Amino acid sequence: MDNLAQLKILAGVKKHTFTENEGSNISLTGMEKRALEKKNNIQPGTQEWFQLWFSRPYLTGEKPV
Repeated sequence: MDNLAQLKILAGVKKHTFTENEGSNISLTGMEKRALEKKNNIQPGTQEWFQLWFSRPYLTGEKPV
């Protein structure tokens, strides 16, 4: 085994191929959040706007709206 391959193994770097269903589609997520913005009349820069765009419900269970 060469040094580069050994370093990759030790660093935890591995080849990863993404599947079609992995992760989220940021354009769809953004469109959904923008629709919620318009529906609830949320203005950019307000506390509600930051909560909508930066909450992580899958980590904290917090509701974005």
